[in-house]
Amino acid sequence: MAKRRRRRKAKYRKLRNALRIALVLLVLAAIITGIVLLVSGLINKDEEPAPEGERVGFIGRLFGRDDETAEESEIISEETETTAGLDEKEEKKGFFARLFGKKDEGGSIFTREEEKPTPLPEPTPTPLPEFAPYAVSGTSAADFGIETRVEVDGVEMDTSSYVAADTIDFGEGYEYTGVEGVIGFRGNNFRDSSSYGTVSMTAKKFSTTPWTFTVGSMSKMSGSGSWTGCGWTGQPLIVRWPESTKRIMNMYDWAKAKEGLVEVIYATLDGRIYFLDLDSGQQTREPISLGFPFKGAGALDPRGYPIMYVGSGDDSPTAGSDSSHAFVISLVDGSVMYEFGYQDSFRLRKLSYFDSSALVDAETDTLIYPGENGILYLIKLNTQYDEAAGTLSINPSRVVKWRYSGSKSNTTAVDGSNGWWLGIEDSAIVWRGHVFFTDNGGHMICLDLNTLQVKWVQDTLDDTNCTGVLALEGEDHHPYIYTSTSFHPGWRQHGNQTAPIPIWKIDAVTGERVWTNNDYNCQTIAEPNQVSGGVQGSLVSGKGSLSDYVFAPIAMTEGMKGEVVAFNRSDGTVAWKYQFQGYPWSSPVAVYDENGTGYIIQCTKSGYIHLFDHNGNLLDEMNLGSNIEASPAVFDNTIVVGTRGGLIYGIKLT
Repeated sequence: MAKRRRRRKAKYRKLRNALRIALVLLVLAAIITGIVLLVSGLINKDEEPAPEGERVGFIGRLFGRDDETAEESEIISEETETTAGLDEKEEKKGFFARLFGKKDEGGSIFTREEEKPTPLPEPTPTPLPEFAPYAVSGTSAADFGIETRVEVDGVEMDTSSYVAADTIDFGEGYEYTGVEGVIGFRGNNFRDSSSYGTVSMTAKKFSTTPWTFTVGSMSKMSGSGSWTGCGWTGQPLIVRWPESTKRIMNMYDWAKAKEGLVEVIYATLDGRIYFLDLDSGQQTREPISLGFPFKGAGALDPRGYPIMYVGSGDDSPTAGSDSSHAFVISLVDGSVMYEFGYQDSFRLRKLSYFDSSALVDAETDTLIYPGENGILYLIKLNTQYDEAAGTLSINPSRVVKWRYSGSKSNTTAVDGSNGWWLGIEDSAIVWRGHVFFTDNGGHMICLDLNTLQVKWVQDTLDDTNCTGVLALEGEDHHPYIYTSTSFHPGWRQHGNQTAPIPIWKIDAVTGERVWTNNDYNCQTIAEPNQVSGGVQGSLVSGKGSLSDYVFAPIAMTEGMKGEVVAFNRSDGTVAWKYQFQGYPWSSPVAVYDENGTGYIIQCTKSGYIHLFDHNGNLLDEMNLGSNIEASPAVFDNTIVVGTRGGLIYGIKLT
């Protein structure tokens, strides 16, 4: 009996001991769990909370389980994605290393703070609209007898065998450059932006205290008289250089030190390129003197490289006849890095003027520059720019030249003269891999830049000098070009008579005319100094409150008078117009406030600058004293424009 009691007591003792041990283990487990949760909270206190339904606790992250939700299978996938961005060494780190930042047998030291988050995927870019132009009946190259040839590094070939070494593919106009400012004629490859930033106006007037800067003149190579001031197209370039770029330029010390300096760069008819402070008109550095008169705007490099591309608009009186050509200039030190177009043996027209404003394809480092000699130049620059070292160079290695002729090129005009010349004076438009330009012989041509095949041709009737504007319209972003032409004396009509000046909306895919406005007949004066009527300035495609309109300056509509006209984009009818006493060769400029309300600026031969609201109401005008052929550029509230009288103006909008 006693023996049985001893056995029961021993049994109870073992049970009590087992219970005690179990209790101790439970307490220890609770303590460990508490410690783990405390550490987990400290580690995760700075993390963003996960969305509801995706919350994963510390244990869940470690073991691929969700300890706060029932979505276990998604957690394992999430952990796999989180660790996918770590390198092989980091993936071997063990529990204690990840938790406490200490080294264990699984890997090296690793702290929670050092763990790199998985990068977010790049957003899928919106694809550019496809563009595959083609000819229809009446717009084929054969309809105009177009013949072309190509020369690559001095070797002539048929265009059928040409393929670009690097594919050229431009985006939309607003994507052309990240540089702050207006860096070419009408700003970009769509030629739709001669203003930068937004305006802030209360009075909606021109400031009565503009700054001015005086430029000189140059004797003409042929005939009598001089080139004076700023001529057609004559648009200034305006740029805010990064401080790091200013540091390596040959600016005056005060200009380098001025924070946020905006520089005006103006190539003028006196053979110099001037550099001015937008705020004051003070010179920021010494002018570059090349001895050739400049009519065109030139262009800056869209990559922000301190390079200027510019060509002369006439021969130099010192270099002699047929001396005009194009220049590539370093704006680090003002030196000429490269020259081309001088008496080019590939040309069909003996005239080497470059009024066009070049474009640069940043991806392929290719300069695109049309000339009045009838050649389109495509030059691989091989640019080397080291801003930290202050060095800049180019080394062109592939120079491609494309030329053309047509059945009406150099044919006999109504007065018996030779008319419809070869040559390109407008500034080319580029969309995707195609370039569009009009010429002195009444052709608008769409050319594939990668095969140099002509895609379509449209008849523009006469010597076409204005630069068109490209717009993408509708839900499918269909491309259209708005353009016009001029009246060269003796070609379609005898001098001092009138000729039709249509305004066209052209389908950029087929070259077909979508609509034509035939409201205008313009006069041209042949003697003693030729004044061509029609559209010499370039067109504006409105945005914001101006988006229903396309604007054109029309010269010599009634004697020496002219008009700025707002055409309805949809059908080409006139929405509003304003008549000037002096004709406008200058291009209109659209400016917009932060709400998208647009205003139009227009200059005229009589020396006035005008400001209109979107309904065509004249808000203000100012007399600048002499003929304004040049086209303004605008940076925020400041307008810059030069006159033939030799003054450059900086005018605030108030």
